[in-house]
Amino acid sequence: MAASAHADRPIDRWFDSYSGDHRNGTNQAIHVFAVPAILWSVIALLWCIPAPGTLFKPGIWAALPMFAAWLFYQRSSRPLGVGMLLVFLGLSALTWWLFGELGRMGLLKLAIAVFVIAWIAQFIGHKIEGAKPSFLTDLVYLLIGPAWVLSKLYRRLGLRW
Repeated sequence: MAASAHADRPIDRWFDSYSGDHRNGTNQAIHVFAVPAILWSVIALLWCIPAPGTLFKPGIWAALPMFAAWLFYQRSSRPLGVGMLLVFLGLSALTWWLFGELGRMGLLKLAIAVFVIAWIAQFIGHKIEGAKPSFLTDLVYLLIGPAWVLSKLYRRLGLRW
């Protein structure tokens, strides 16, 4: 389903607006790589927060916001909700593995580096675009970016969202 075909649902309106700030092909290409990198780095940074006691395992502080974000995606569009659930599970598995391989401090250093580099790329893309990042007008766009990237994949695969 093309987001611009009709904007009946809020997610379609969000995508239409987000797309308006991302028309340049170079900026879009940067976003396809940088947005998932930022999403992973935030998950990894939260993963590094020590969990109290033995009841909670590493990653609980990442799981809670991922669940809240998944609820947003699920309410916006079930197909996007399923896709974002798979994205979250995949990024969690990657983070869990890296935590085991690198330890807390190694993962923390890697996550910080990825976060900084990906945001620099984002701002370069917006400089090329000549438009400010959407999240500067509304923080909800920080949630819209990952779903927008996923919707581009859905379009390529001929899937509806």
